[in-house]
Amino acid sequence: MSQILIFSLTAALNPTLLAATTVMLVLPSPKRLLLGYLCGALVTSLTLGLLIVFALDGSSGATSTAKNTLNPDVDVAIAVLILVVVFVVATGRDTRRRARSERKRAATATKAPPRWKQALSGGTARTTFVVGALLTLPGVSYLSALHDTAKQDLSTVETVLTVIAINVIMLMLLEIPLAGYSISPEKTAVRVERFSAWLSRDGGKIALALATGIALVLLGRGLTGLLS
Repeated sequence: MSQILIFSLTAALNPTLLAATTVMLVLPSPKRLLLGYLCGALVTSLTLGLLIVFALDGSSGATSTAKNTLNPDVDVAIAVLILVVVFVVATGRDTRRRARSERKRAATATKAPPRWKQALSGGTARTTFVVGALLTLPGVSYLSALHDTAKQDLSTVETVLTVIAINVIMLMLLEIPLAGYSISPEKTAVRVERFSAWLSRDGGKIALALATGIALVLLGRGLTGLLS
């Protein structure tokens, strides 16, 4: 269960979700927009999540041997890849790549923003519902959490509640400001500004730390599977 929690937390660090939340927070009536996006995201995420986890659970008996053989290798390979990326970024060896990216970004600065950002800027709850439903597709962390859920010996009700809990954690970037605006809109607006400043200042370090943690979890699980 601890691994499910970890993957749920990493699933919450979705760049698209963070960008969408940031856009909605600076628009008029952010509470209504956040609620629309959250409802749309839950419709897609819960539907796909339940379908996937029950499909994995139903096929576990036929493919358990293959999973036990393959998963440890995949875990170790992904962990090593993540650690290599963390090392490259942490040591500044990606400076040239980032410089090229900055040049490309400057060259395309006059381009129109993505359609989903234009749609969010329209400022209606119905629009954010549709955008949330379309953009909330399962990522690697969410799929990993679902895979681990399927491996648990849970009843149908427990499985459904677990998937719901995963989604609650995964979408907390929407839920936290939404709850804040519902309880204390003025204080929440100030806190959102502070959070944005903190994230822009220390976001890179946080991402590296989380990536390292995920890699160590995957590496430990993979080595345990290979040695067992």
